[in-house]
Amino acid sequence: MTSKAEIRLERLYARLGRQIPALAGFLAWARRPSARPARIPIGVLLVLGGTFSILPILGIWMLPLGLLLLAVDLPPLQTPIAWAIIKGERWWALRKRRKGAAARKPLREGQG
Repeated sequence: MTSKAEIRLERLYARLGRQIPALAGFLAWARRPSARPARIPIGVLLVLGGTFSILPILGIWMLPLGLLLLAVDLPPLQTPIAWAIIKGERWWALRKRRKGAAARKPLREGQG
């Protein structure tokens, strides 16, 4: 039986895949049940790599990706990760609106 959090997370993964096409194939593979043996170790490695983001190759981008992978198999992570995805999408939309408004804002008298 799938929980409400699992259904929400699946829907959010699908939306993330549509918004970030480069991530779509990876998320589709990662959500398959046959990928579980690889998904958990990769998720743990990505989280660990994200914590060492000060090093050259590793980056903070690894942390959320690892948590996305782990949330597929760990029910306690599903609700917080779904919440973080929703908050991140809202923040990104607000940022885009503010940037667009700033670009359309006319210059004041005496500038330019």
